[in-house]
Amino acid sequence: MSLAQEMFAIAPATGKANLSAAQLKLLTGKSRWIYRVGEAGFPTVPTIAITRTAWDGLQAERAKKDSRLRTHWVACLFKLVGADGKPPQLVVRTSAAAHNGGLMPAKVGIAAPSSEEDSVDPARPLARAIKNAFDSYGFSNITWTGPRSEEDRARQIVLVQATADGDLEQFLTRNATSGALGPGPLNGAPLPRLPESVNALVSLLDAKAGRHMECLVAVKRGNVQFLSARPIQATAAAELEAAVDRVSRKVWTAQNAVSRVDPARMAQLLHPRLRSNDGVKPIATGLGVSPGAASGVVVFTPEDAARIHARGKHCILVVTETGPADIEGMKAATGILTARGGMSSHAGVIARITGKPCVAGVRTLSVDVADMSCRIGDREFRAGDRLTIDGTDGSVYVGTLPLAQPHIGGAIGTLLGWSDASRTIAVRANAETVESAKTALSFGAQGIGLARSEHMFFSPERMVALRRMILSEDEDDRMRAVNGLVDFQTGDYSALFSTMKGLPVNVRLFDPPLHEFLPRTDEDIDDTAASLGLAVRALRLRLDRIAEVNPMLGHRGVRLAITYPEILQMQMQAAMAGARAAAETQSEPVIVEIMVPFVSTATEVRFVRDKVNAIVAHSGLARSERIKISFGTMIELPRACLRAGDIAQMVDFFSFGTNDLTQTTFGISRDDAPTFLAAYQRKGIYENDPFVTIDEKGVGELIGEAIKRGRAKNPTLKIGICGEHAGDPASLKFFAGLGVDYVSCSPYRVPVARLTLAQSAA
Repeated sequence: MSLAQEMFAIAPATGKANLSAAQLKLLTGKSRWIYRVGEAGFPTVPTIAITRTAWDGLQAERAKKDSRLRTHWVACLFKLVGADGKPPQLVVRTSAAAHNGGLMPAKVGIAAPSSEEDSVDPARPLARAIKNAFDSYGFSNITWTGPRSEEDRARQIVLVQATADGDLEQFLTRNATSGALGPGPLNGAPLPRLPESVNALVSLLDAKAGRHMECLVAVKRGNVQFLSARPIQATAAAELEAAVDRVSRKVWTAQNAVSRVDPARMAQLLHPRLRSNDGVKPIATGLGVSPGAASGVVVFTPEDAARIHARGKHCILVVTETGPADIEGMKAATGILTARGGMSSHAGVIARITGKPCVAGVRTLSVDVADMSCRIGDREFRAGDRLTIDGTDGSVYVGTLPLAQPHIGGAIGTLLGWSDASRTIAVRANAETVESAKTALSFGAQGIGLARSEHMFFSPERMVALRRMILSEDEDDRMRAVNGLVDFQTGDYSALFSTMKGLPVNVRLFDPPLHEFLPRTDEDIDDTAASLGLAVRALRLRLDRIAEVNPMLGHRGVRLAITYPEILQMQMQAAMAGARAAAETQSEPVIVEIMVPFVSTATEVRFVRDKVNAIVAHSGLARSERIKISFGTMIELPRACLRAGDIAQMVDFFSFGTNDLTQTTFGISRDDAPTFLAAYQRKGIYENDPFVTIDEKGVGELIGEAIKRGRAKNPTLKIGICGEHAGDPASLKFFAGLGVDYVSCSPYRVPVARLTLAQSAA
């Protein structure tokens, strides 16, 4: 394309613009919408565009006393002149792809050049305004959005418009909060009186842009003339409502709506959020590990959280880190704030399951439980003081900030229904309680992909029974403790199977890193000793004997099932009894998937498989038409990925536990990672937090290779993903390309997974 072709009319005063394909590609920002509105026949202020390259060419030509390019430029300016032949006053605007506060505001009231030389002389008003507009784009090759190529810089555009005749008015094409088709008010200001003809412009722009637009028009004697428009950020609920409305108006197809809604923003619709934080600065920032916002009084113990909740008040549980013994307090709290931990920490996982906002890994937070106080930076807070947390971006605020409750009507259900039509990968949920299972079902989950059996003991009474088993001195003691646990889990499994009504439930065998379930504080040790009927000194000796230096790589998962087969026996008895009880009360079949975790060798899998098969055979359920049982393994260690071919021959399914697989592949503790990962990202060492977005080149390659090797030996092998990455849109797009059968995520992330996988299938 020649330099002359890089200066052209996009809305001439008379006639229509006739742009080449190359010129159309140059249109960005305001220029794009001006051209489209004018092309559609709506009255539009005359406008021409010029690229930086063409402007630089005009300046180079001026220095050489040449005029060929200038002649074309002047001809373009004449396209702003109407039928009366009178040159109008001019307006100069930038036209960037994205709004940037550093760009030059519109320069108005510029007299038309009195000569050809004036049109390019930087000392004259028009040329000076054009030069300043280009200068405002900046000359650096690095911008806030990333590296800028020389080609991008050369294609920057400045607009020259005729001055519009009439009163300038601004409005939105759709309401930024409700998504209703406009015209809508801008920034809370009263909506100006507008002629009825503006409705046609609103519909036109909405159809062309498919986004909320801020629109500028001139109104004179009931006539409307379009000047410019730019996209604006609306609430996630408004964007969703608008997408569904466009389908109802036959502007979009259902597939258009599915593809245009951002799955990451959908999570905001399921939780309370800050109404506004304008003018309020956070006192600290951690990791937003469970979305939503919460305000309440500060409490430092689970017991206090339960007491405050019982009084009908909101509270924020502030702790160094959470463990299984804190579960009741976490459920009672309105939000959770921790000094340690990350996305896959105990606090993050449980908060997402229960739908609680959580900010973790706040490095400036220190908690003194004995004094019932904490410090956040240089500020002290005591029990009863008020905080607000935002689990979406990790911000912590002093006091109570106003919250907006989710209100989206039926739009989300409509959109997700459309998404299911194109989605080929099933979406399950990680859940082990009836409450969580019902939440998952309400969001469209197609089963449970991970029921962590150890999470069923997160209550004071059950924790005592579990600790009795862990702390047993010999096999006889352990058998007595185990027998006491069977009744608990039988009822849990029966209720869970019945709730899911014929959908698959994946039961992961016991995988408790033992340190998470044992008492740590002096008070907790005293209480545990009393509940177990032990002397405190005796209990401390037992705790010392079973303490592990690195428990996350210690006596857990399949290793427990092998060294303590009575634990495996107890779990299988409970699962079989629960399945039998559920089958007797429902017409749907009970589908149970038994999953052994933390395996690294095929021999481990064979040992557990044979034990499981023997228990199932002894139960008499193997021949039942009402109960379907399958056996598989959780792949979460690099060696298991590499030996996937051997393991696949012994199982019905693989489910990749990406939390631990990331941890063991990187050699990074997922609980301690936040202390340095933020610095890694700031310095460009890591592009993303690998515990949030899957590491495609390392962990992802292991998963892909394991699937390939596993299916080569077992073509019917079912593949699932059950780590927290299964709720992350970027990770889901990667998994969609691996041929997995299902993903399983926290209940509140099920809608995000459904939409993302539908987009990936399109």
